[in-house]
Amino acid sequence: MLRKYHSNPYLHVLQWFIFMTASSVALPIVIGGLFHLSQDEIASLMQRTFFVVGLSSMLQAALGHRFPIVDGPAGSWVSVFVMMAGISVNQGHTAKEALQVLEGGLLMAGVLLFLLGITGLFYKLLNLFTPLVTNLFLFILSLQLSGVFLKGMFGLKAGQGAVDYGTILISLAVFGGVVFLNVKGKGWTRNYAVLLGITGGWVLQALAVGGGTSAGSASVAWIKLPDIWAWGSPQLNPGMALTAALFTLILVSNLVAAITAAQQAVPRKELPGKDVYNRASLIAGVSHGLSALFSAVGVVSLPVTASFIKMTGQTRRMPFIIACLALSAIALVPSIVHFLAQLPTSVASAVSLATFVQMTSNSFSSLSRVVQTQRQLTILGIGILVGAGFTLIAASPLPELPVVMQYAFGNGLLVATVVVMALERFWQTDHRLIVSN
Repeated sequence: MLRKYHSNPYLHVLQWFIFMTASSVALPIVIGGLFHLSQDEIASLMQRTFFVVGLSSMLQAALGHRFPIVDGPAGSWVSVFVMMAGISVNQGHTAKEALQVLEGGLLMAGVLLFLLGITGLFYKLLNLFTPLVTNLFLFILSLQLSGVFLKGMFGLKAGQGAVDYGTILISLAVFGGVVFLNVKGKGWTRNYAVLLGITGGWVLQALAVGGGTSAGSASVAWIKLPDIWAWGSPQLNPGMALTAALFTLILVSNLVAAITAAQQAVPRKELPGKDVYNRASLIAGVSHGLSALFSAVGVVSLPVTASFIKMTGQTRRMPFIIACLALSAIALVPSIVHFLAQLPTSVASAVSLATFVQMTSNSFSSLSRVVQTQRQLTILGIGILVGAGFTLIAASPLPELPVVMQYAFGNGLLVATVVVMALERFWQTDHRLIVSN
């Protein structure tokens, strides 16, 4: 029914372009605030991220899994950026040094994903990712990033004493508005809840400060290619190598979830076989290599794309590919990117937190169906305690621990996922059903 109203091919491309832009604009600003980047540096990061998002999404649609799935900045990678920001402060490193290590981690994860795909091992790993593992990962991810987004919404920065209550009220209004539209909105209002939240919050913030946004750089070139190794040459230490190796398992889980969701939204005669998954892993490795090369936030296939497809009926690949190319082309126009980079961090954080509400709700719903035995309930409890506990440990300086252990303990998401994956694999003897009192 909805498809009749969107028969214009140009409108198809426009819808995909807006969806990709809205999915990509917030997290670079959040990362920029986390590492105290200047406005020009945030604009440059956004340019590089847009370029990689468009290129990566196009490669997957044309050569990888061949579904119209947006490759966007990954919330899971943001958790690693958060960990690195904390470790760099504890060890006295500069933000630039931490970002160079992150480049190395992205590069290593890309190499591992490429090897998994080209050797066919990717498909053989799927048995490790049970519904309990996948949904607990989504829940811990939301728990871990909620603090980052709330700090951004409230404008809390190190060394800042004053609190801007106007900014807090606007952020809460944006958060509540996006959540409301996601739950109660109909048609295009629900589909573009994120875009409406960004636009409305931006306007309110501009009115609150008594004017528009600053222009950024005094002189901006008409066309500018994205910088290569913008943070410097990639570095890799044992701690980041361990983190990247473990994190590759999480990236496998994310890719499987995105393909599974897409196959339910895009009708096909045959279900995706091992060749589809292996090609997707290979291209994901290339995409992570591009993220490292252009010093961007790591991109992954976004499972939320399936919801967009269901609402709009946009199942064809060609309009999607054209929109991908358009986004990469727009990234070459600095004036447009600089304008988008003026989006306040508080608004970007509020929109990001709102998008995680639906994901958390879905994980709860799935866990309520998956957890049927006492064994599963116990594993779930262990995973939540481990994930929350190590997240709290990471918030406190632990300089007395070896560097590798600081990396291992610095990300509760990684620790909880690996622990639950191991328990699911090796503890399979208890079949007692949960008895409610």
